[in-house]
Order: sequence, then structure tokens, then C-alpha cells
Amino acid sequence: MAILEGTASVRAADHEPTADANALAEGSAQYGTISARLDRLPATRAIWKLILLLSLGFFFELYDLLYTGYVAPGLVKSGILTPTTPGLFGTSGVASFIAALFCGLFIGTAACGFLADRFGRRAIFTWSLLWYVAANTVMAFQDTASGLNFWRFVSGVGIGVELVTIGTYLSELAPKHLRGRAFAVCQAIGFSAVPVVAFLSWLLVPRTMLGLDGWRWVVLLGGISALFVWYFRRNLPESPRWLASKGRAEEAAAVLADLEEKVARQYGAPLPAPGPADPVPRKAGFADMWKPPYGKRTVMLILFHIFQTVGFYGFANWVPTLLVKQGITVTSSLMYTTVIGLAAPLGPLLGYWIADRFERKHVIVGMAAINIVSGLLFSQASAAVAIVTLGVLLTLAGNIISFTYHTYQQELYPTAIRARAVGFVYSWSRLSAVFSSFVIAFTLKEFGVTGVFVFIAGAMALVMVSIGLMGPRTLGKSLESISH
Repeated sequence: MAILEGTASVRAADHEPTADANALAEGSAQYGTISARLDRLPATRAIWKLILLLSLGFFFELYDLLYTGYVAPGLVKSGILTPTTPGLFGTSGVASFIAALFCGLFIGTAACGFLADRFGRRAIFTWSLLWYVAANTVMAFQDTASGLNFWRFVSGVGIGVELVTIGTYLSELAPKHLRGRAFAVCQAIGFSAVPVVAFLSWLLVPRTMLGLDGWRWVVLLGGISALFVWYFRRNLPESPRWLASKGRAEEAAAVLADLEEKVARQYGAPLPAPGPADPVPRKAGFADMWKPPYGKRTVMLILFHIFQTVGFYGFANWVPTLLVKQGITVTSSLMYTTVIGLAAPLGPLLGYWIADRFERKHVIVGMAAINIVSGLLFSQASAAVAIVTLGVLLTLAGNIISFTYHTYQQELYPTAIRARAVGFVYSWSRLSAVFSSFVIAFTLKEFGVTGVFVFIAGAMALVMVSIGLMGPRTLGKSLESISH
């Protein structure tokens, strides 16, 4: 049976395949074989080591991404920023700092997502990390709102590229039977950055050390630590799927053979036989995102990302400021958020047990419903126990949604455009965050904390509708069969 339908070209005169057609069919066969060999690999230490190395990169990425809300009270205290602004799009408030980050993330995901498709997952994983570490180091020494926002924008570009690259990299290295759990573990390790940054913020933000405000130390410690990832990245192989998609079949086979040897040695038995090679998607470009079957998926993910961002970052980036607005001191609000932050890695860990058992779309819809109820109750809470309990529920639901959709969106596009397509749809969440941060600041000023959570609840209801009605099923399927 032909592995790639419709690629063989036939001579009109003698019906003999052309040399180009033979080469294309051979390349497609090699790609399909590599994919089948990857998907049959058991979950040994060698596989988990790759997952953990990528997860380590994700830890520092989330540290950098999520410290925004935790250092915001310190930025206000230092006089660089204000909690709210007179106008909707003022550039001197916390909202402008958040918006600068997400403008950078938008450029990084929308305009630069193609880099990982062109130059490889491994190279872009490394250099985007170094980019945002350098930008954040410069940002830590800014004393004006404009300087702070500019360098936050620059670092956001690097973080945006890294976000797309890690997800693409992980989806292509993890066998299909492990894909959901791999993302759960990656996100659990990544979100353990939340209690770390929350604790460091509680410890450092109210203080001044060696002449530097505490918020500057929070920023610098993340960047210095992230450099260790640059060192460890040498143990990461390039994605065999990406190499094969670029026609570098010999390199792909060599990388895969080395991985198979390590897995077999640890498995202690002959490796399972590869399954049949799945149909290999034809070469795809940006325009293919809008053609069947990808067009409907693209629209669904754009709608999803516009609204899920409001729920996730509306809480994560604003909770310390919201608590202060309710009359709680800066120190107490940071203590509460530190306790709430301890739950961040528990969401993906709980999700580990459901990741490859339940459809991704059903998990997202269920957690969005929990987010709505918990958020509305949180807006009315005043007792410490209620604040922490509801904050933990919001954190768990948000982080389960996060690891689930990171798995889900990577499954919906072919290897040739996976990073670019995911970067494009993901970029809408960044654009949404730019505007929603200003809307939340305006809503907080005009309607208080309750108004903010009503706004968030409406957004999460639209998440439920878009994924519930338009999302395809992907559980237990190979990347190639989903993308075909």
C-alpha cells in the first residue's frame, strides 16, 4: 500500500515513476517509519530524561512569565508604576507593564514561530532562552516606566518563541501513548516556578538589599538560574520528526537509533515492533492552516486563546493587586499568593492521572466551569481560609487547562507547520492579554473586584462553547493520523 497517497508522478508514455517521484515516496516512507518507531518506544528513563530537560527550560520560562503579578506591588511601592491609570490605555500603570510583556509574546509567537520550523527545535530552544535572560537582566536596572516596559517587551519576544518551541519539541519527542502525561509532567515542573517566585517575592519585594529594590532581585535570580538550562541543553537531541520532514533522513535515523539503543538497554527486553506507518501529510505552508481539516481547528483555537487568557492571566497576574485593592496589605497579599502558588504544580500532577484517559476537550470544558464558579466566589471572599481555598481551586483548574491545551494544540497540525501554526493561534492569547490587562484595570477601578471576576467568568463561558462545539478528538492517536 502506498504510504503517501497522491505523490507518485506517472509518466504519460510508459507509466514509469519519475526519479523525483521515487525520491519523494522514499522520503515519505522514511518519515513514516521514523514516526512509527518513535511512537512504539516504552516510557523508560531515557525518554523521561528528555521530558525533564525540556521541563527544566519550561520552569525558568514560567518563572520569567509569571513574576509579573508578584513584583507589581513592589513596582508600585518604588514609584515606577501606579495600580491604575486615569485613562484606559495609560502607560504608567501595572497594566502597561503586563501589556508590554504580552505585546512581546504576541510578536514572538505570531511572527517568530516559524523559526523553530526553519532552523530546528533544539537551536531555537537554546537561543530564545538566552535572548530573554539578557533582556530581563537589562530590565532589572530600569528606573522609568518607559524603560521598564520596553525591556519587558523585548524579553517577551524571546519568551514567546520559547513557549512555542518547547511545546512543539515535546510533542515530537514523546511517544503517542505518553504524550498527555509528558505535558502534565512538563507543566508540573514548570508551574513549580509559581511557589518559588511567590516565595521569593514575599521574601524580597518589601525589602531593599545592597541598594537594590527587592523586585529587582526577583528578576535577576530568575535570569541567573536560567543560564543552567543553556548548559544542560547539550544533552537534548534534535527532533527526528523535524529532521525527517526536512529531508535529513540519515540524521533523523541516527538520532533515533541512539535513542532506541538507550531505551532498549533500560527496557531489558526487545523493543515492541513498530506499528504500521501512518499516512504522511503532504508538505504544508501557512495557507494550509485555513484549508480542511485545519481551518476549523484554527478558528476554534483563535477563539479559545482570546478568552482563556482572560481567565488564566486575569487571575495569575492580578491576584496580589486584587487582594491589595480589597484592603489587604502588600505583605499579607504576597503571603496569601505564596500559599496559593504552592498549588500551581499540583494541577498538572493531578492531571497526570487523567491526561491519557479522558479526551482533552472534555477536560478543558470541565475545568473552565470550575474556574467560573470559584472565581465568582473568590470575589466575595474576605476570610483568609476562603481566599486561599478558592485561590487554590482557581489555580488548579487554570493549570489543568494549561497543560491540556498545550498538548491539544500541538496535536492538531502537521510537523511541517506545527511550530508556525501553533505560534499563530497562540499569539491571539498574547494579543488578548494586552487588551484584557487594560480592561481589567479599568473594570477594577469602575466596578471593583466583583466586576473583574464577572468579566473573567464571561470569557471562560466562551472557552467552554468554542472547545465543546468545535474541538476534534485526539486521545491515543498518532500525530500523523490526527494531522492527515
